[in-house]
Amino acid sequence: MATWRRDGRLTGGQRLVCAGLAGVLSLSLTAPLELATVLAQVGRGPGQPQGPWAASRSVWRAEGPRALWKGNGVACLRLFPYSVLQLAAYRKFLLLFMDDLGYVSQWSAIMAGSLAGTVATIVTYPTDVIKTRLIMQNLLKPSYTGISHAFCTIYRQEGFLALYRGISLTVIGALPFSAGSFLVYVNLHRIWNGPRDRFSPLQNFANSCLAAGVAQTISYPFDTVKRKMQAQSHCLPHCGRVDTNFSGAMDCFRQVVKAQGVLALWNGLTANLLKIVPYFGVMFSTFEFCKRIYLYHNGYTVSPLSYKLTPGVDQSLQPQELRELKKLLKDSNFEARKPTL
Repeated sequence: MATWRRDGRLTGGQRLVCAGLAGVLSLSLTAPLELATVLAQVGRGPGQPQGPWAASRSVWRAEGPRALWKGNGVACLRLFPYSVLQLAAYRKFLLLFMDDLGYVSQWSAIMAGSLAGTVATIVTYPTDVIKTRLIMQNLLKPSYTGISHAFCTIYRQEGFLALYRGISLTVIGALPFSAGSFLVYVNLHRIWNGPRDRFSPLQNFANSCLAAGVAQTISYPFDTVKRKMQAQSHCLPHCGRVDTNFSGAMDCFRQVVKAQGVLALWNGLTANLLKIVPYFGVMFSTFEFCKRIYLYHNGYTVSPLSYKLTPGVDQSLQPQELRELKKLLKDSNFEARKPTL
């Protein structure tokens, strides 16, 4: 998820609502592209369309428009615990990387973010497995009727470790992902021909999209093999519809390269990259819109549709401090108007 500068004029709960709503809307909008990506990564088996767009059209025709949002429910439910864990872990890692003067280098900050994301991913990994299974199943003949049923069925039929199948690739893939993010960051001043601390909001948005695109492209083969491992199951029809038979992560790499070539490890990359701009665009715009509403509710702005500041309001005060100050002024005015004997 994208990050924003902490605004002290919002409470912790308000920031959480803004970020949560922004994440849910961005995930829901780009869910069809996520479906196309996963279908291309896992494969559709012999006789089935293999490209992301052909596979998506096939799902639409066979299962209806609702099928384009398969797995989106569990992805949205995963968002809250993932974000909370990621934020808590990020703060802990920053303390570890901080020197005696309290300074953290940009490489250390990026590494802290990647490690925090890895921790959050490991804890919530079963939901990612369930999302992949729900995407790959046929809605007309479902193997799982819902999220809880999928969790219980996988646990009962395949064991607890099946819920963590492919987890090692997530940990390994975090390294090239961090390298890609750092590669973009160290060259931002060359790209924009200016210092980083003077970037406009539009430039920061473009930086987020560029960093995500480069990082995901570099780490994409690990994600492809992970999806295949998540989907593969001898308890499902056609072994989970995976187009490759393999016994482990390394064997999956070998089988894919041997049967389809090296570029097959990047199947679905186009659909994955296409969702970056709308994903971050909806996320940033939704967060800022919710933030404007809360700023108006807290008394800092004159309108919920703009950032125009309320005259005479100290913008450095916390929401609770501002409410207490208004109450104090109100009580003082009331006392001043009371008649005296």
